[in-house]
Amino acid sequence: MKIPIRNVWLLQLFASSLYASGGQSLVEAEENPDNLPELVAHILAGEVTQRLHTGLTVGFQESRRNLTRVRGRINVLPTERGALLRRGLVSCTFDEIVTDIPSNRLVRAALERAATLVPHEPKFRSLALQLHAAGVRGAPPRLSHVPTMLRQRLLARDRLMLTAAELLMTLSIPTTDDGSKMLPLPSLDDRFMRKLFEHAAVGLYRHKLEPHGWHVSHSKRQKWPTESTSEGILQILPGMELDIVLEAPLTTGQPPRRLVIDTKYTSITKPGHYRESTLSSDYVYQIYAYVKSQDQTENPHKAEGLMLHPSIGERVDEEAVIQGHRIRFATVDLTAPATEFVDGFLSAISPEIKKRTFS
Repeated sequence: MKIPIRNVWLLQLFASSLYASGGQSLVEAEENPDNLPELVAHILAGEVTQRLHTGLTVGFQESRRNLTRVRGRINVLPTERGALLRRGLVSCTFDEIVTDIPSNRLVRAALERAATLVPHEPKFRSLALQLHAAGVRGAPPRLSHVPTMLRQRLLARDRLMLTAAELLMTLSIPTTDDGSKMLPLPSLDDRFMRKLFEHAAVGLYRHKLEPHGWHVSHSKRQKWPTESTSEGILQILPGMELDIVLEAPLTTGQPPRRLVIDTKYTSITKPGHYRESTLSSDYVYQIYAYVKSQDQTENPHKAEGLMLHPSIGERVDEEAVIQGHRIRFATVDLTAPATEFVDGFLSAISPEIKKRTFS
């Protein structure tokens, strides 16, 4: 099974902080994701150009050198051992202002990556060389360190630049051989793709729905609606964590909605004993439990459930009302054209209840 690189890039875009903070400038990528690396690279280049004019963010690095004047702390023993005073020198340890900090290293590495992804544009390599000339020469940090950087108060003005750099570095994950346009799924770690699909859904729903008053929650812990418990049950009762919860705004003539979404990175159906295919009973029980757990919440309206799966060339969009709860089972086709790919996430939460006969 294979999926187009362009759709992997779209998933990475939706899951990125850049889509939340600068998404309006990336709307074009939803229709033509082949331009995504260039769009992100231009956002990064604009931010870096501004920093080079106004000054890069700096940090402090501890240095130890023999100086002609005292700076910082005097190292008495090295000074005496080397008879430095006779030569008019003193050994000192001091903090030195440097531009070679992890955030700037990440940006330089992302510019070098941009020069590879967009080879016809020379300015990305030129900006990387300018950062190198400004003293940014160390190895880039791990991408796992970027969320910590984004929370640092001293790096607040660099957040857009860092989120663009992070996305460009992430885009290096899909690779092709001999110009192939497709990417074999086995070359990407299943755990990575599962989390990517989940975070992409969260990012897209936040970007598309929150401006219209929706509230989007991610990885929400849910307590079991217990009425009474034995002494030790809470120590052994498994936790319940909801992947995504969507809450629609109160609008005139429309009842409020609470939609619990559970994302999976498996086929939505499997071969059955007495029929060609069937839904996984474990998944049905799981989404039913999640939806029923909402009966005790402050929302008096019946919660809805959605089991959302990716698919390869397959489309499933089915639903049933079970004990007053609407439960949907839908797929997003990872091989679909970009606009259909995006619409797949949105149509899965469509408020229209289609009348079907369920046997």
